[in-house]
Amino acid sequence: MSPADDDEITGIHCRLDELLAERGMTLTRLSELVGVSVVNLSVLKNDRARAIRYSTLSAICRALGCEVGDLLVRAD
Repeated sequence: MSPADDDEITGIHCRLDELLAERGMTLTRLSELVGVSVVNLSVLKNDRARAIRYSTLSAICRALGCEVGDLLVRAD
C-alpha cells in the first residue's frame, strides 16, 4: 500500500468526538476557538486526516484543556 493511498490505515485514532462530548462543546465552538474550519475539524474527528500541524494540535489541546495523548491514541 502506498503512502498516498486514501484507504491507508494509520493506526491513530482521534478522540475529538469523545473529548467534545465530555466538555459539552460543539465542533462549531471549537472551530471558533482554534480558528480551524468545521470541515477540517470534522475530517480530524472522523479519523480521515492525513496530517495535522503542531500549531493546530496545540490550539485544540489548549481549547479542550487536554494533552496530545488524550486527543490522539494508538488504535492498532
